[in-house]
Amino acid sequence: MSKSDNPRGMGRRNFLKGAALAGTAAVAVAPTAEAAVPVAKLKAPGPGPRQIAVETTAPVKDPATQSSSGGDFMVDVFKTLDIEYLAMNCASSFRGLHEAVLNHNNNKPEILTCPHEEIAVAMGHGYAKIEGKPMAFICHGVVGLQHATMAMYNAWCDRAPVYCMGGNIVEADKRMPGAEWVHSAIDIGALTRDFTKWDDQPTSLQHFAESAVRAYRVAMTPPMAPVLLSLDAELQENPIKDAETLHIPKLGKMMAPVGDSGSLAEAAKLLVAAENPVIICDRLARTPAGMERLVELAETLQCAVIDNAGRMNFPSRHPLNMSFRRGPVLAQADVILAIEMNDLWGVLNQFSDRIERSYRRVAKKDAKLVTLGTRDMLIRANYQDFSRYQDVDLAITGDGEASLPALTEQVKKLVDDGRKNAFEARGKKLAAARLAMMDQARSEATIGWDASPITTARMCAEVYAQIKDEDWSLVGNAIRNVWPHRLWDMKKSYQWNGGAGGAGIGYNLPASIGAALANKKHGRLTVAFGGDGDFNFVPGALWTAAHHQIPILYIVHNNRAYHQELMYLQAMAARHARGITNTRIGTTLTDPNIDYATVAKGYGIYGEGPITDPKDLAPAIKRALAVVKSGAPALIDVVTDPR
Repeated sequence: MSKSDNPRGMGRRNFLKGAALAGTAAVAVAPTAEAAVPVAKLKAPGPGPRQIAVETTAPVKDPATQSSSGGDFMVDVFKTLDIEYLAMNCASSFRGLHEAVLNHNNNKPEILTCPHEEIAVAMGHGYAKIEGKPMAFICHGVVGLQHATMAMYNAWCDRAPVYCMGGNIVEADKRMPGAEWVHSAIDIGALTRDFTKWDDQPTSLQHFAESAVRAYRVAMTPPMAPVLLSLDAELQENPIKDAETLHIPKLGKMMAPVGDSGSLAEAAKLLVAAENPVIICDRLARTPAGMERLVELAETLQCAVIDNAGRMNFPSRHPLNMSFRRGPVLAQADVILAIEMNDLWGVLNQFSDRIERSYRRVAKKDAKLVTLGTRDMLIRANYQDFSRYQDVDLAITGDGEASLPALTEQVKKLVDDGRKNAFEARGKKLAAARLAMMDQARSEATIGWDASPITTARMCAEVYAQIKDEDWSLVGNAIRNVWPHRLWDMKKSYQWNGGAGGAGIGYNLPASIGAALANKKHGRLTVAFGGDGDFNFVPGALWTAAHHQIPILYIVHNNRAYHQELMYLQAMAARHARGITNTRIGTTLTDPNIDYATVAKGYGIYGEGPITDPKDLAPAIKRALAVVKSGAPALIDVVTDPR
């Protein structure tokens, strides 16, 4: 065999010689398509000789020795809080805590490696809404926290408990020259204080223990929201002093605030006396009990329910569910009970986005309005997520889910035989209207059934046909895709978990993966629909799903545009009588089209598509579901009609 045929490759001397002769010409040579290695066969390279030398060399002895660190104690505190996961993008400012998690407690809480801080926080957001408790997140000083802020703001608007931490070096004389200066701050919490419920910067380990427990309790007490702890690097890394004096506080049982009994009794009188009472809800259900309690109240009254779907509040096919018939229902309502509503004004009024913005009330002007919730207990002056002020007749402060049993009991006490008969007659009318509404939804879903691009109705119907007999959980949905709520039979607390809260793009993909992680231990089949615009903000979330083997069927609703913005731009152009020819500039994702299945494969995810023929959709879903049921994530790229 000649040296040139040596399968072991070029020798070091020949490499140096060849590199000198080749100059820059070598960079122009591209590998052929035949030489490309399939993603599934690629393996991570082992450590090179330099890394091996570093890892096998005995460490230099530190002048100060230690057998434990502050990070060890921090991990011990987390164990008492039942925090199962710690999402992070590794960084030097929390290396002490990172090492303690790995070696002091055998990777507990389990570290979730995330390519971006926004991904890590959004995963915690989605996880909390399914599992009912937070996972932890930690970031690197001010730069990591700035990456995380959009996801934290989404969680704030959605009133979801996210347990955030940031590494920091407070004392100037302890900062290493260079990056540690530009990555540190006196008060990193100032970045997010307008959209966190509470934050602190512990200066001792005892201070940390008390603040860590307080942060968990604050985050989990309604109204829930993100919290933030700034952890000094030296506090994490240095030896523990006076360990015997340290005490981990007891978390204790947390109870949600219940509305005033007298006010609930007054609300019950109004509801029982009403001819057409209506219940409107948004972020009501915190636990599986929330939906059960709302069903009991609605069935006792046999009244209409309008679900804004901020959580899984009410079964989608329940005879009293009037969510897609809200106009006629509100026009007849004489008493409206709004529970945990974020934007009551927006439900009661129809807004017209024209040259002169206007609105008209869709609810009866003399309808009695009763609110029940904790929304007013947590608002900020700067960020306007609290929506327009709505006049009400009775405002009851208390957690909606926790207050429902007392309210229902008050209602039952007031229902005599005469009112019960009237309620039953009302319920039958609503049930008939619900059946007609379902028939209308099925009929409308068939419009353009065989069209390409594929309609969102067919996309959702094809998915449901294959998962309806499974224990499924829909954890993400593209903007304005209402078909699952119109067509699917949603009746379990985990079959829907709400939206982003702040409508921030980049939420759907990582939050869906976080929710899928929560579903994994329960053996549920997790499904999500996500827009292509959202996907492009945080595609690295796919790697986290692949690396941690989080099973999820993720379907890209690929309309190749930021379609909502395209429509807004078309409206502006039409308003100015300039035509809509140019409105695709800056609003579309074409030239070139993005192949999301190929992107997924690059991250180690099973991918199919782009699918343009509706006849190819069902077989692709079947293949992808087989992958998900095997315990791995899968993605389908569906080229869809815009809405």
